[in-house]
Amino acid sequence: MILTVTANAAIDKRYVLERFGVGNVNRVKSCQANAGGKGINVARVASIVGEKMTATGFLGGHAGKFISERVEARGIKSDFVWCNGESRTCINIYDEVKGEQTEFLEPGFEVTQEDCKALVDKFASILPECKVVTISGSTPKGAGSGLYKDLITLAEEADKPVILDTSGKLLEECLASRPTMIKPNIDEIRALTGRPMNTRESILAAAKDLHHEGIRIVVISLGADGSLVSCDEGVFNVKVPKIDAVNTVGCGDSMIAGFAVGISRGLPIEETIRLASAVSAANAMRMETGFVVMDDVNTLLPQIDIKKIR
Repeated sequence: MILTVTANAAIDKRYVLERFGVGNVNRVKSCQANAGGKGINVARVASIVGEKMTATGFLGGHAGKFISERVEARGIKSDFVWCNGESRTCINIYDEVKGEQTEFLEPGFEVTQEDCKALVDKFASILPECKVVTISGSTPKGAGSGLYKDLITLAEEADKPVILDTSGKLLEECLASRPTMIKPNIDEIRALTGRPMNTRESILAAAKDLHHEGIRIVVISLGADGSLVSCDEGVFNVKVPKIDAVNTVGCGDSMIAGFAVGISRGLPIEETIRLASAVSAANAMRMETGFVVMDDVNTLLPQIDIKKIR
């Protein structure tokens, strides 16, 4: 079983418009609502790939009930800490004419120290049953980096691989806890290192530095250009085939799901990278965020180009 943590879950709403106009009345052609938050996306994709999943984190109010029901409807065990307040809603607006997406992300409710302790206790109780942990996204007001540090420490003490997917100061502060894997993008690696990162070699050097500092798997996401991976087995350059992208939101979460599945199954690192890359690309081929079709994944798998460069 894989355990995902989503501390700042949301209802994800996607509005499709012919043309989005600021300051105008905008009529929506179609609207889709789903359980969201990065960790829930991870759980949904990993479940489609065939893994048993449990999702935890914080939920509240009627929106939280909707999220939990949608999680369970996907065959994922919903085991959240319930708090006072209403879970947030995040809106993605897609302009068909321009092919552009605009996002509005609510901050979410504030949690108490009692809420945080309840999540840490719940996490500790679930750990023995799982093979891999993923911790994704931001923390709500009232939590801070201490929450993620506690969860990473518990996972490491239980000898459970933990994948951390967050950004900014939260990522920087959690690195000292030595998660098993991180997946920063170009902007995030620039922020972490304070370097411009204008060449592939400079990006590679940053990944190797983080690996040498104790992060066992460092994946630098390059979007449509693939990724760079520095790990105990070496350094890998990964390229993905060109696809007709429909919705790139959630591709990073899908990649995390692929890595979690590969680690859970004990796959060799190159097979794990191949699966994660194919799953990420497959996400972009479908309108729904954090969703893949296995036929797409299986078609993409042999097209992933992985070269060991160190």
